[in-house]
Amino acid sequence: CFLTGAAKLVVVIAIFLLTFYVISQVFEIKMDANLGHIFARSALDAAARSTKPPRYKCGISKACPEKHFAFKMSSGAANVVGPKICVEDNVLMSGVKNNVGRGINTALVNGKTGELLDTKFFDMWGGDVAPLIEFLKTIQDGTIVLMATYDDGATKLNEEARRLIAELGSTSITNLGFRDNWVFCGGKGIKTKSPFEQHIKNNKDTNKYEGWPEVVEMEGCIPQKQD
Repeated sequence: CFLTGAAKLVVVIAIFLLTFYVISQVFEIKMDANLGHIFARSALDAAARSTKPPRYKCGISKACPEKHFAFKMSSGAANVVGPKICVEDNVLMSGVKNNVGRGINTALVNGKTGELLDTKFFDMWGGDVAPLIEFLKTIQDGTIVLMATYDDGATKLNEEARRLIAELGSTSITNLGFRDNWVFCGGKGIKTKSPFEQHIKNNKDTNKYEGWPEVVEMEGCIPQKQD
């Protein structure tokens, strides 16, 4: 009886040890698997962060070099959505800011500091061109001028207004017509024609919206004015 009891005890101990060994092995395997999962997830997250494209000022496609101001702008969409002008990650004019309107929307920026000087819009359908002309005459040398149309920006334009805008570096202003979409960035005292200008004609055969062409967008890097 004693031997039988001892044998049973040995068997029980053996089973206990075997069970403990198996459980410990399984636990270690699970721990290894969990650690592997954690490390794998961390590696994937790091890879995702490294492959995520960086965001540049105003959401432009690439960074601007030193001593340049980043800008992005768009014309209005038909007579529904207003234009948007952004410089150095600051939205200067937009429908959200409630400072845009029908006609020519204009933002003035200090050419040395990039700071906003003024924003105004001039109704070129139901308004008068005289306030626009007076405004253009007061712009100081070295000022960056950004313009975007909304709805209609051309009906009330006259030769003097077009000439003053052309002197800011615009080439399309002479051909801007009824309900054309146009965005422009130039400057007071500029010596050459500005490379920053987009213009789409109002054409019933190609218009994206009924009576209006598609929105025009433009981005770039404006050289900082140097003394």
